[in-house]
This record gives sequence, structure tokens and C-alpha cells, in this order.
Amino acid sequence: MKFLVSQLLHFTKFGPNRINMLAILRFLAILVGLIVLYSVLFHYIMAYEGRSESWITGLYWTLTVMSTLGFGDITFHSDLGRIFSTIVLMSGIIFLLVLLPFTFIEFFYEPWMKAQHAARAPTRLPEKTAGHVILIHFDAVTKTLIEKLRQYQYPYVVIVPDLAEALRLHELGYQVMRGELDNPRTYKLARAEQALLIAATASDQINTNVVATVRELTDTVKIVATANAHASVDILELAGSSTVLQFGEMMGQALARRVAVGETLAHPIGQFDDLLIAEATVRDTTLVGKTLRESALREQVGVNILGTWRRGKFQLAGPDTCLTPNTLMVMAGSGEQIAYYNELYRQPSPPDAPILIIGGGRVGKATGRALAARGLDYRIVEKSPERIRDERHYVLGDAAELDILERAGIRTAPSIIVTTHDDDMNIYLTIYCRRLRPEAQIISRAGLERNIATLHRSGADFVMSYASTGANAIINLIGRDSILMIAEGLEVFEVEIPESLEGKTIADAGIRARTGCSVIAFRREDRMHVAVDPYLPLPDDVRIVLVGTSEAQERFLRLYK
Repeated sequence: MKFLVSQLLHFTKFGPNRINMLAILRFLAILVGLIVLYSVLFHYIMAYEGRSESWITGLYWTLTVMSTLGFGDITFHSDLGRIFSTIVLMSGIIFLLVLLPFTFIEFFYEPWMKAQHAARAPTRLPEKTAGHVILIHFDAVTKTLIEKLRQYQYPYVVIVPDLAEALRLHELGYQVMRGELDNPRTYKLARAEQALLIAATASDQINTNVVATVRELTDTVKIVATANAHASVDILELAGSSTVLQFGEMMGQALARRVAVGETLAHPIGQFDDLLIAEATVRDTTLVGKTLRESALREQVGVNILGTWRRGKFQLAGPDTCLTPNTLMVMAGSGEQIAYYNELYRQPSPPDAPILIIGGGRVGKATGRALAARGLDYRIVEKSPERIRDERHYVLGDAAELDILERAGIRTAPSIIVTTHDDDMNIYLTIYCRRLRPEAQIISRAGLERNIATLHRSGADFVMSYASTGANAIINLIGRDSILMIAEGLEVFEVEIPESLEGKTIADAGIRARTGCSVIAFRREDRMHVAVDPYLPLPDDVRIVLVGTSEAQERFLRLYK
């Protein structure tokens, strides 16, 4: 009862709702007046017929006739009484069966339901809200980002202008808030001044407007904006964005790094303070055919081989891990150690056939530029003439046609990169290219994470998720000092050494066997120690740095916390 009263009080605070309530009250007043009038006339007509009834009987008769129930136990015998009964009956039909339901629905029920819907998509956050992430657009990237924010228990809110869309997202379990994206009041009510980060991932124009609007309120909050066009980067920075990300460019560079031809360089993919995380191909180096124990990389170079990528799956490396031409190593070390590795094992490959890129959009063009920076030739298959920039590197046509692929050089291409934005097309082309070139390296882009496994089954050696690439880039900018995402499902994280591990060696503790995580460094007195001897006891005053999948991290925290 108290809840209903509070809801009614809250409902009547809104101006239009008060007007609606007054309209309902006026209607009810007219209806009550009509019932009283008919009850009085009932007595006069009964007296005209020589009968006498009580006032309760008059009210009872009026209500039964107006509601069309008409029990018939009280009737008039004169024509005047019957005419009066007809008038009462007709007015009852109009007022009780027609006007009352529509009045109730229009002026009470419908506004009440709208108010209930609005309560599920609030227009403000509590005043004490702080340390949250504000998102202004919902798409595949922000959907993945929200999953990661939930994993690390960061509060968030998605600002949605449309009520229907806000309710849809609310029903799906997302935290939403209604508000116009170009209104400073929206961000004031979203407590932007107290936010941890604001991510603008809509169109370049909307992002620019959002960034400029937020900067009217605060100069300190971190704003991350995405840019589709290269020219938008400067505009977004001028508007006040702290960081501008080009997902297409990042995706292209990531795809190009996975190509196992060209110079065998270790490419940094992440940094954890002084600790660099890098990827390097083994092809055309003296490491091919050796195990990690035989390579002696830790002893000679100082780098720690964390694991290898095989068909898109990260596998922790062990002493007996064999290095094949298609192995992609993930290593950790200092900047000097990575540079020394490149000095020892950098081997320019002999000129090879052009690498085939399918799709000439933003990602395809960015992939081509990244390959050119590595000194590699490439051909882009694109069916839209307006996208063709340099005819030397483009083949006009549909990649689903065999003659187009053959003209682009699929019979000799060492690597094939599928970059279209349509996952269905990417799966189709991956199967098609794998059949045509069983021995080629195939790298594919996935728009949705759920299609990654399907692309692997279709024959892709490596799959890059556009959503994960973008989400990882944003979450790494939040300013966390304990977690670094370096690839889909692969994380470097730092924790205080658990008491159960103090004084134990890594080998004796069996951390890798029990959890799937590998200790790669430890921090002591703000200094990062990269070379960790697995046979020396761990000090009791350090923070250890580990690498592993999300599941491995959860197992470690569950066992040792």
C-alpha cells in the first residue's frame, strides 16, 4: 500500500500527469452529479406513479440501469417512467461503457504505463555516482566492452536518446539512461564530472558534438572517441578528446602483423609499465624446428616466451614446445631485450608473391598500408570502383568469382586476408579460399565474436574480432594498473603475491599446471624484474605479473585469494 501511494505521489509530480488527473476528476464529478440527479428524479416519478422507495433504492436502480445490468426487480409502469428509464440507460452506455474506459485509458492508464517505462530508463544517475564509464552508443564494440567492464566490476551506463531503444536495452539487462546526446544537461545528470571515462563510438560527427558538449562541463574527465575518417582525428582532438582511436586502422595493422612472411620482426602489441609484450613469426629464422629449450631464448636474449598462437588459440609455451614455420610467438621482455631479439633473428624474406586482401574498405586499405610498411606487396580485390585508389594494387571484381581471384593471384599468394564487414561473406570466402589454396595462410576478420569459432572451422588460421579489438583498446585506456589485454581472451595481470606462494619457487608451486597462468615478471619497490628464474623462491614483498586467458585468471584468483 505504501508503495502504491509513493508511486501515485511520484506520478502526480509531473505537470502533464497532474492535468490528466484533473481531467479524470472533472469527468467523475459529472458522472456523480448525473447519478445523483437520476436518483432524485427516480423518487419524483415513483411518487407520480403512487409508489414510495428509499433513497438507497433510488441509487441502486440508477446504477443497475446505467450499467445495463438491469435486474428488473424495480420497474416503472407509466410511459413517463419508461422514457426516463431509456434516457438513463442510453446515458449510462455513453458515460460508463464508452467515455469512462477511454477517459481512464487516455488520462490515467497510458500515462501511468509511460511513467513505469520511464522509471526503467531513468533520465539521471544518483548524485553519489562516481568512477563509472559513460557510453553514448550501443553497437558490437560497446557490447563487448560492457562484458569486459562487468568482468572487472566497473560501473557503466549507456546514454540512449530514444525511449523504446532504452527499454529494449533495459530488458536485455543493460544499464541505460535516457538523454539527448547534444544536451549538456544530459551529461550533468549522468555525473560526467565524476566519471572514470566517456567513450564516444558513434559517427564522427556525433562523436565531435558529444566531446565538445562534455568539455563544456569538465576539462578533466578522460574522453575516448573513435574516428572513421582520418581527417576526423584532428577535429576530435580539437573538440577536446583525450584519445582518438581508429578501429579500422588498428584492425588493419593487427591483421598485417599476423602475416607470416616478410621480415621476421617482433612487433610490440602491448606494454605493462617497462614490460613489453610482442609477437614474432618463426618463419625463415634459425628457430624453425627447434624446441624452446633448444632455442635458449631466455638465456641468450632474456625474453620470456609466453605462448604461441595456433589456429587462433593461445597455448602456453613449455620447454618442449616446437617452433614451426607457422608458429606465432608471444614474448615478454624489456625494450632492450626485444630490440636485441630483432637484431639476432631479423631475416628479410626473399621477394614473394603478393599477399591477397579481399575487401577494399577501411580495414582492407589499412591492412595494405601496414603490409607496405613491412615491404610486402599486396593485391586488394574490391568490387566497388569508387574505392579503388591505386590500380597497381587493386583488382576490380567480386571475390566470389574464381576468375577474379585467379587474376588477383590466389594460386600463388602465401597469405590471404579476408577483411569485409559481413561475417556471412567472410565465412563463405574463407571456405572458398581454403579449398582453392589448402597450403596458404588465411587470416579473417570477424564482426561478431560468436562467429570467431565458425571462421576457424571454415579454415581460417587466425581470426581477429573487430568488436574485441575495439573493446580491448578502450578498456586498456581506462587507466588500470593491474590488467592489460593483449589479444582476444589473453590478459596480463598483476596481483599481490598470495601468502601461499611466498617463499616457494614457480616450479614447485605448479601455478601453470593448476591454473593455466604463467608468471612472467614481478615488481619490487616500483621496479619491474622481467627475468624470473622458476627455480628461485619468490620474495614475500612483491607483486607478481602473470599471463593467461580470462578463465585461467579466474582460476588463479579463486585458488590463491
